Amino acid sequence: MKKGLISALIAGMMVAGLMSGCVAATNGTSGASAGSDKVIKVAASAVPHAEILAQAKDILAEKGYDLQVTEFSDYVQPNNVVESGEFDANYFQHIPYLESFNDEQGTHLVNAGGIHYEPFGIYPGTKSSLDEIADGDVIALPNDTTNEARALLLLQDNGVLTLKDGVGMTATVNDITDNPNNVQFEELEAAQVARVKDEVAFVVLNGNYALEAGFSVGKDSIAYEKADSEAAKIYVNVIAVKEGNENSEKIKALVDVLKSDEIKKYINDTYDGAVIPFE
Repeated sequence: MKKGLISALIAGMMVAGLMSGCVAATNGTSGASAGSDKVIKVAASAVPHAEILAQAKDILAEKGYDLQVTEFSDYVQPNNVVESGEFDANYFQHIPYLESFNDEQGTHLVNAGGIHYEPFGIYPGTKSSLDEIADGDVIALPNDTTNEARALLLLQDNGVLTLKDGVGMTATVNDITDNPNNVQFEELEAAQVARVKDEVAFVVLNGNYALEAGFSVGKDSIAYEKADSEAAKIYVNVIAVKEGNENSEKIKALVDVLKSDEIKKYINDTYDGAVIPFE
């Protein structure tokens, strides 16, 4: 994300955080100290992060750790509480957001391990196949820099358009060099894209928004980012900790469990391709 966008997002989320704070505390006693060697306090988004962590709780208990998860409804407080030391880790964000947050806020958070990614997919609107694209059709996609670039790259990979060489993850609609079907792009806030699916030819959605819209990535998507794609490597969702804590025994234990075969199986069985374990 560009710095201006991050600043605006963070400002908005700070207001939301002050108004709503955390949604719920689950999986343990929220008052325990994050400093305990056997207590792992993690701040997380509800779906899929807290759900995945819930599956790890019993496995960690067998290893002598008490995993406590608190769900947050914003993208600012989970980083703030890890920076302050109130929590040991968080699980909600990808690396570009983490790095931009550090740059903007002066925090010292680092990636302790990549766990999963949520692939972008092209989904049917009024049309069900890219072969049906006609002159002037409209495709809805996210309007923020990070997600718009992923959407455009996926459309390029599937022959809808061509982008300038080298634009990569900074691509916008202004970087389109070839658009043989004169496709029009409706750029919307990411959470709003799915809502216009009955009004446009196709929509391009991230995995979590596809889930919320009732789409199955495996069954409904026309195409989606593959596990070996550049986007998967860049936008892997990570366990983030304060710098210096990434090699602590309990953080290593947390990451090891989240990357275990048991958790990979849960992810694959539960999310039908909307969430994919990161290898």
